[in-house]
Amino acid sequence: MTPTSSSPDGSAHEHDGPPPARLAYDRHTWKEIVHLLSDLPVALAGFVYTVTMVAVGAGLSVTVVGLPLLAGGLAGARVLGRWERARARALLGVRIDEPSPLPLRPGTGLLGRLWNGLKDPVGWRTVLYAFIRLPWAILSFTVTLVGLFVLWPVLPFVVRGMTNADRAMVRALLSPSDELERRIAELESDRGVVVDTAAADLRRIERDLHDGAQARLVALAMGLGLAKEKLLEDPDAAAAMVDEAHGEVKLALQELRDLARGIHPAVLTDRGLDAALSSVASRCTVPVQVTVDMPARPAEAIEGIAYFTVSELLQNISKHSGARTASVDVWRRDDRLLIQVSDDGRGGA
Repeated sequence: MTPTSSSPDGSAHEHDGPPPARLAYDRHTWKEIVHLLSDLPVALAGFVYTVTMVAVGAGLSVTVVGLPLLAGGLAGARVLGRWERARARALLGVRIDEPSPLPLRPGTGLLGRLWNGLKDPVGWRTVLYAFIRLPWAILSFTVTLVGLFVLWPVLPFVVRGMTNADRAMVRALLSPSDELERRIAELESDRGVVVDTAAADLRRIERDLHDGAQARLVALAMGLGLAKEKLLEDPDAAAAMVDEAHGEVKLALQELRDLARGIHPAVLTDRGLDAALSSVASRCTVPVQVTVDMPARPAEAIEGIAYFTVSELLQNISKHSGARTASVDVWRRDDRLLIQVSDDGRGGA
């Protein structure tokens, strides 16, 4: 009876590890013999493909078509690796997870995607596998073919030894590193969050500048232009316009300070979340009760997220809720920071 093991989903499959050698010519031995005999044509085709791809791509790298050809060749090498993993699974019982697909990040442009393809580690490992595979395939094919006629009694031992080497080669070069794949996925996710957050901040800054300080500075320039025209014929009116422009300058400076505070509030860095949220609450048109219960300060990034979240919520309460009172409660539970903002308004804020 063939040993089996259960996969996590309940399906049975053969052991992935090197099985013991057998003298009997059972179905496993015959599958391994088929694998070794098919190695040579498959390895030869893979070797020809990779040599041609690398030679043409590298040779034409000084032209505009060389690097795109090389990137396309590496994408084809991924297909070759997928085929080899499927062959090893069918004939050797080696089950290897498929590597993560090449990430196509939006907004990177054609050159960014080209560079991403050129540094694909999965493609390059498959190229290395194809180069190493051919000499080994020649040896294993020859030994197996001769063994079928000369070494018949001990051929299962020989076949098992060579296929164990094949298993090790496939696992070493065609299987993804679990830790590396996990880390790459985490970094891709984190980078996406950071990029989205930065883009949102830039849009907010642009909107605030356009609606606030920029509009005041435009009005200031127009007012000073009118004052200049009236300076000789109506000095009193010109002086009044200059006074008005002076007031606009003060308001524009205050808005720029508020904007800078929104980018990086100094009170948050210097005194922590409690003082920063109390400062935000003091500027709210609705009376706000702030309660912060934390034994220690969280990470700077977490503090920043909490600060801007509460700031936005209090701004919405001021504009839309019609509330008479509001409250902000912040506390820690294990490794999480919890925030609750409530008001007695009509809702929809």
